[in-house]
Amino acid sequence: MDETQKQPTLVLMFGATGDLARRKLYQALYQLYKNNQEFAVIGLARRPHTHLSFRSLVSDSITPDEEHIGDFLNRFYYQPLDIEQPESFVSLKKLSDEIDIRYHLGGNRIFYLSLAPRFFTLAAQNLKRAGLTDTVGWKHLVIEKPFGHDLPSATKLNEDLLDVFDEKEIYRIDHYLGKEMVQNIEALRFANPIFESVWNHRHISNVQITSSETLGVGERANYYDQTGALLDMVQNHMMQMVALTAMEPPGRFDTEDIRDEKVKVFKSIRPMSAESISSQIVRGQYTSGVLSDGSVVKGYRDEDNIDSKSNTETFVAARFYIDNYRWSGVPFYVRTGKRMTAKSTEIVVQFKDIPKNPYFYHFEDVKPNLLVIHIQPDEGLSLKLNVKQFNETGNTMPISMKFSNNSGTSDYGAGAYVRLLSDCFKGDSTNFTRWDEVAYSWSLMDSIVAVWKENKVPLDFYEAGSMGPASSDQLLARDGFRWWPLTSTE
Repeated sequence: MDETQKQPTLVLMFGATGDLARRKLYQALYQLYKNNQEFAVIGLARRPHTHLSFRSLVSDSITPDEEHIGDFLNRFYYQPLDIEQPESFVSLKKLSDEIDIRYHLGGNRIFYLSLAPRFFTLAAQNLKRAGLTDTVGWKHLVIEKPFGHDLPSATKLNEDLLDVFDEKEIYRIDHYLGKEMVQNIEALRFANPIFESVWNHRHISNVQITSSETLGVGERANYYDQTGALLDMVQNHMMQMVALTAMEPPGRFDTEDIRDEKVKVFKSIRPMSAESISSQIVRGQYTSGVLSDGSVVKGYRDEDNIDSKSNTETFVAARFYIDNYRWSGVPFYVRTGKRMTAKSTEIVVQFKDIPKNPYFYHFEDVKPNLLVIHIQPDEGLSLKLNVKQFNETGNTMPISMKFSNNSGTSDYGAGAYVRLLSDCFKGDSTNFTRWDEVAYSWSLMDSIVAVWKENKVPLDFYEAGSMGPASSDQLLARDGFRWWPLTSTE
């Protein structure tokens, strides 16, 4: 971490009138303001706002209180900007310098690119040409996903950005890394010897990571139909959770040591041949069905702006092996999809069964021990154990020891952005992805996509409101396992 903590900063918010800014970023900035972070914001987009109308948009995007709202809004300014017009950046430079002096910001700048990916490189280049990156303070570039659409495009984008920014100045955001229980994986493992001592192939039979949604594609149809669940979710969010669950204890708990251990996980994931991809990856697409609230929804191919013959996957289940000593032979199962039974993200660690000794089978109906990390919408942990029934039979029954942070009604998405934006102000890039993490993940995804393009993995269908196609259950059944029900569906 560098010395930027609590230093005042100018935030240049590209895509300032967009959905992400209005739903998450302004609420996060408001929370940081109330936490005494000093900053000013220049909103940038093509729409013709004034400073006052932009402040009204920001006000409508947050849950304000009278004590703080006035001064907070006064720190927001707006400039219409066309990314493809370099002269727009010249006037932006003038406004930035004026605000920097007005608020004594010391030349510290965060460039937040909440833009269509095709504009990332051009925005960075125009910032440099206009002199906006030539500052006496520090500068951070924050980039939303997707970072490329395959390894070659990601590599080219990275090279372009490195012409303007150093690697340590590039913050590739993955909002899952800001979620409370994702950040708690390290503490759970490394601050509790009871878990770290059994966190290996001797005691764990498999790991299951699920991120399910009840929503369909909605307004993201055009983007999603070109992307699908694999690139939208697995390449970033799911692989980051795999890495944090599987990584070795770092030598020191600083940014680069933690990232080094995550990279070692990516490097250790067993490469997949075309044959193994066919047997270890399931791709699905939802059809019409009934959700848990009773609402009837249409199938993916009937959604607005979706090709009626689209083969884009809305569900992926996969089995990965991590070929190192700790995880030898332990399958990591991941699944993610839209229009599923519940909105939930969980990591389930299943411990091995008791030895096949006749004495132990004195106990009947013994269930596997499970450690469940609840990431969203609930935040917490549960540990599932077996105890003797409270009667004379001697049979066992499962119990669950639970801790909940009671966050089910909170805006956990905005909360993640509070943490990540705070880290960016501080200069702490631990919870952002380093380039080599991105590259290894893309390399694995590219091998899967190449096989899909040859139609070697069928597109299986599942009813909306279910937990995915039957082939997802079969993926685990072949190994003698099953998907454990999500806590919210039990």
